[in-house]
Amino acid sequence: MTYDPLAAFRMEGHAAIVTGGAQNIGAGIARAFAGAGARVMIADLDGAKAAATAAAIAAETGRDVRGMACDVTQEGDIQAVVAAAVAAFGGLSTLVNNVGWGGVNTDPLAVTEQQMLDSYRLNTISAYRMTAACVPHLLQAQNPAVINSGSFSSAVPAYDILAYATAKAALNQMMVSLAHALAKRVRVNSVLIGTVITEGYAAAGIDAATQERMMHPDTLTGRPGRPEDVAHAMLWLASPAGSWISGQTINVHGGGSVVRLFGH
Repeated sequence: MTYDPLAAFRMEGHAAIVTGGAQNIGAGIARAFAGAGARVMIADLDGAKAAATAAAIAAETGRDVRGMACDVTQEGDIQAVVAAAVAAFGGLSTLVNNVGWGGVNTDPLAVTEQQMLDSYRLNTISAYRMTAACVPHLLQAQNPAVINSGSFSSAVPAYDILAYATAKAALNQMMVSLAHALAKRVRVNSVLIGTVITEGYAAAGIDAATQERMMHPDTLTGRPGRPEDVAHAMLWLASPAGSWISGQTINVHGGGSVVRLFGH
């Protein structure tokens, strides 16, 4: 038999939930998982868009991909999407906590307490609650994994998105703690994502001129990220190829900033 190292990246027999999967990075993750053979439930605040994205991915990959509305800040919605995925797929092996959001604040000292709480609720608590709801099913699966969409802003000064970066930093700590709590049973990791240009930037209040500057980042790779860049890292962590990886933050950000001490 010919050895095929790529076989370890296949996801046949896996069933996944991807939150915030109707568009942008989340849709890229759902597409990669389905393309590798997994059945996927896309959970998104926009149920109609989730269903449309799921239908498009299913048509492209030939896999069972479904979409439904889910507000991850609401416990009832969380329980409903987990129950629907388990009923549809007969189990659950993978959770991607991809939902994340944060607006721009020009004055970091003017961020309100409510803005901090809202960011923590969406970016951190939702991932905890989704994970808790999925764990009973993950414990019955082969190669179960939880992967969080983190942010590079959680590891560097990011005062212009203070509430978001702070909540994502908390997500990093939570990931490590849950990886230890679930040791030898469920793998838990995070991907720290850099600048990936999507339609979400405009919705977050980032103007066109700033988006244009972001298209030319001073990174080791010299380009912003694409949804598939993140999706491929997620696939590695979720698949059997990543079965020896847990409790880790994987940086997917173009290599970070280029530091030039003596010019070019």
